[in-house]
Amino acid sequence: MTYSKILGTGGYLPEKILTNADLEKIVDTTSDWIVERTGIHQRHIAAGHETSLTMAEKAARKAMEEAGILPVDIGMIIIATTTPEKMFPSTACLLQQRLGIAGCPAFDLNSTACAGFVYALSIADQFIKNGVIKNALVIGSEVMSRVVDWSDRTTCVLFGDGAGAVIIGASEEPGILSTHLHSDGTYKDVLSLTVSLGKPLDVEEALYIKMTGNQLFKLAVNILGDLFDETLKANSLTKADIDWLVPHQANIRIIQAMAKKLALPLERVAITLEDQGNTSSASIPLALDKAIRDGRIKRGEMLLLEGFGGGLSWGSSLIKY
Repeated sequence: MTYSKILGTGGYLPEKILTNADLEKIVDTTSDWIVERTGIHQRHIAAGHETSLTMAEKAARKAMEEAGILPVDIGMIIIATTTPEKMFPSTACLLQQRLGIAGCPAFDLNSTACAGFVYALSIADQFIKNGVIKNALVIGSEVMSRVVDWSDRTTCVLFGDGAGAVIIGASEEPGILSTHLHSDGTYKDVLSLTVSLGKPLDVEEALYIKMTGNQLFKLAVNILGDLFDETLKANSLTKADIDWLVPHQANIRIIQAMAKKLALPLERVAITLEDQGNTSSASIPLALDKAIRDGRIKRGEMLLLEGFGGGLSWGSSLIKY
């Protein structure tokens, strides 16, 4: 049986840091309030010349170096992003041009927001398992700072910018064991970016994220709890078999609830929220990259990745690293 195995990871964060103290000067909030409600102390903000494309390229090249493969070895590029370089061509095609590997499929996923990386990973995994390609480059890259309302203290304190990438390749050894994806349009208004290009644009319509925080929090806790049960059952595993949780970095209280659900100490959860904020589709690969590079996550360990975002959409991936 052919599996998809993680061969290398990479990440990129902009140099500029926006602290909670900085935000106190912009909106009516306090650092204590932000930390208590979210767990965030600071976030990285892209410079004027930085985009989802430029950050994706830097993360991708680090992942390729770590994996020991050349651009020509890549059979597919998927970029999960809600803040693409352009509506079209896709950010993935633009990256493909920069890497000099014309010919392989390259496309963006921009509709599942914070769950985008898990969705992208699942798609690439199917192509490898079915023998269509040997290696795939999967990236989450976001400039969320450009789609938040900086006068809305409930949302602008949450988000940051960055990119994370993984190279997955065909292997006879177990790697990605299963992926589980779900969506429910009933909750379409809980988390949304309001601009629509499929209808005449209302000039009064604000081009920024809207979120019903309390409802989203409750939904996430219940949805992810069920998702964990589904993932473990599908693989005939128990909570004790999970070595690491690599979650979407949305809110420290949600992460704590998920760790408790899995009976994992926080020391076994890859957390970047404090220093990076919510980087949407980039948050999972950034957390994964950091925990691998600093030596916490080791080969042979069992990882559970989870994300939830607009749609609502949510998903998990169980991985033998």
